[in-house]
Amino acid sequence: MLTLVLGGARSGKSEVAERLVGEGPVTYVATGTATDEAMAVRIAAHRERRPHSWPTVEVGAASLTSVLADIAGPVLLDSLTTWVAAAPDFSVDAKELCTVLVKRSGDSLVVSDEVGLGVHPSTAAGNRFRDALGTLNRHVAAAADDVLLVVAGKTLRLT
Repeated sequence: MLTLVLGGARSGKSEVAERLVGEGPVTYVATGTATDEAMAVRIAAHRERRPHSWPTVEVGAASLTSVLADIAGPVLLDSLTTWVAAAPDFSVDAKELCTVLVKRSGDSLVVSDEVGLGVHPSTAAGNRFRDALGTLNRHVAAAADDVLLVVAGKTLRLT
């Protein structure tokens, strides 16, 4: 089963995804890297919150799909946002990602930021990022069995 969990910044989307996985075995696939002190603090908070029994695989932009294809069992991927941000010119292969997520031998929970509801970016790069992530989110949502939107910690099921 493929579930996409969308939400804005600090909406609680990662916590919702972690609750959906439950206490069972899961591989946590992290796409974020500590590019500055603020990001290092956020990553540390995520690590502390999740069970220590969950193995964590940290991936870069180029290796995400191959890493996902090689993991058996449930996966929590957090997040598409940092994966797109790390890709050159925000260019990722949505079709390849969706194919891998659908064909995996285990449930996949995917976290991503919903960028279409926020402030209009003030730079050309910000616009390209918003468009790239929004397009990727649409592709993953179309492939997903379930799509959830998290707003202020509350979850809405999207149809």
